Amino acid sequence: MNGLLLLIPVALTLGLAGLVAFLWALQSGQFDDLDGAAGRILYDDEGDQPAPSQPPPSPSRRLP
Repeated sequence: MNGLLLLIPVALTLGLAGLVAFLWALQSGQFDDLDGAAGRILYDDEGDQPAPSQPPPSPSRRLP
């Protein structure tokens, strides 16, 4: 019974903290563009990749 006197306020506090965090994320615009992130993975951005700094090693070297 004494454990419930501690666990109930802790659970209510954590639930309230989660609700406050969700409302803050909602107000700051975290959920505004749900389709943009899903569509962004389908497009190739060729210009964002850096050029290789050195050529790949030649295949003539054999390892034992």
